[in-house]
Amino acid sequence: MRARMPTEPKLLEPPSCRPFATECNALLPGMEDGVGRYRRDCQVESYILNSRMQCSKLIRDLHFITRPLSREEEDYPLAFIVTVHKELELFVRLLRAIYAPHNVYCIHVDNKASSQYKAAVLKLVSCFENTFLSSRSETVTYGGFSRLQADFNCMRDLAASRVGWRKVVNLCGQDFPVKSNLELVRYMRSKEWRDRNMTPGVKQPASMRHRTQLRHREITGSHVALMGAGLKKGPPPHNLQVYFGTAYYALTRDFVDFVLRSPIARDLLEWSKDTFSPDEHYWVTLSHIKDLPWIIDRNSMFANKFESDTFPEALDCLEQWHRTKVLNQATVSIEPSWLLATQSNSSRGYFNDTAGA
Repeated sequence: MRARMPTEPKLLEPPSCRPFATECNALLPGMEDGVGRYRRDCQVESYILNSRMQCSKLIRDLHFITRPLSREEEDYPLAFIVTVHKELELFVRLLRAIYAPHNVYCIHVDNKASSQYKAAVLKLVSCFENTFLSSRSETVTYGGFSRLQADFNCMRDLAASRVGWRKVVNLCGQDFPVKSNLELVRYMRSKEWRDRNMTPGVKQPASMRHRTQLRHREITGSHVALMGAGLKKGPPPHNLQVYFGTAYYALTRDFVDFVLRSPIARDLLEWSKDTFSPDEHYWVTLSHIKDLPWIIDRNSMFANKFESDTFPEALDCLEQWHRTKVLNQATVSIEPSWLLATQSNSSRGYFNDTAGA
């Protein structure tokens, strides 16, 4: 049984937020010609940086969903690792999209982020009992071991969490979900993936072997360079077959326990320290030695790497489409503060046409 959406009142004054692009019409149900929708929050950073604002008001004004939307989701909590260093508004919109009170979230803030950015993230995270900063922060370098270490730090913290999460998903602060939390849960509980990792990859192709056959060094916070004139590395430990794939994953809790405790995993981690972009081979290689299959990019769960100054309307559309889907799937009553947009010239709520009785 779907919940009925609350009616959003007509705007009494011209909206200050930018309207959704007309291209959104095809994605958002119930749109009428001549009816504009506007985001309800266009000053996210000022909301958070206002040190006098109480958490209860901040959570409400930023439209976070504060109750489980279904028993099915509540019974299958997820863990999330989010690495961030810039674009505060995009991070807030990502966290709002994936947040559920029964899940748990570890946020890794890059050491090189500004003090103001760190303070803003800390203020937001401190408002939630199930969201915390990583106990150890890295200065992350693109292509360096520090990126893998940042995930590892959060993974250790999550392993000690009292939340009985079933799988962990890693993201960066500029990603955005395509699936709702309910769809993620159903996908991960499906027969195909119930007890399996999602670590896309293939046997390391010849064109990528230089990443693990030559030694590299990380110039902290800058770049990764070859050591010397191309010093060769020794073979991977335990005669492992190296696989190559994406740095993104969804891992079972049993697998995470294996990664944190196994000498094989520890030896591969040590061997990977002078490779290039080790996060693109570490997880998928370990997943294969556990005889767990992988998935080639299909039925995507998240869209990656948004930029606030590059067609921001695209994220506006995706965010509204995602929230509409999330609320339409809810089996509980919907709070008015959970709505992300408002309608400009009609007294009818924009969800009324799509909500079930």
